[in-house]
Amino acid sequence: MGLVIPDYGLLFWMVLTFLIVMFILKKFAWKPILTSLSERENSIEEALESAKEAREEMGKLQADNEKILAEARNERTEMLKEAKEVKQSIINEAKGQASKEAEKIIESARQAIQNEKTAAINEMKKNIASLSVQIAEKILKKQLDDPAKQKDLMDQYLKDIKLN
Repeated sequence: MGLVIPDYGLLFWMVLTFLIVMFILKKFAWKPILTSLSERENSIEEALESAKEAREEMGKLQADNEKILAEARNERTEMLKEAKEVKQSIINEAKGQASKEAEKIIESARQAIQNEKTAAINEMKKNIASLSVQIAEKILKKQLDDPAKQKDLMDQYLKDIKLN
């Protein structure tokens, strides 16, 4: 029961020991403990501040990345649009050139056909004239062999001349 209700002498020595321990702690340990606690508190605050700045920087970087990605997408879209326009203009130009070439070829073919046709008609005229002359020669040779026939032929020509 002496421990539950301490004696005055024990109480005095306990208080004295406590005060001595407190004095020693205050003199030698309290300042380093408080210094280390304040240093730790400062380092934690700095770390939190650094983390906050890092978060803000990451947010900025992410926003910049999104802007860059959006710009890249826009540039890609513009490049694709320009490529399509260039492709279409090249196709249209090629079609135009092809149609011009086709027209030239067709016109050249028409001209060649017309020239061949004219040459063929001239050749046929020459052949017909030549055949006509040959036929006329043969007929005249036959008819001019007989003097009576010559006279009849001349009379007929004279009648034809007077009729016209």
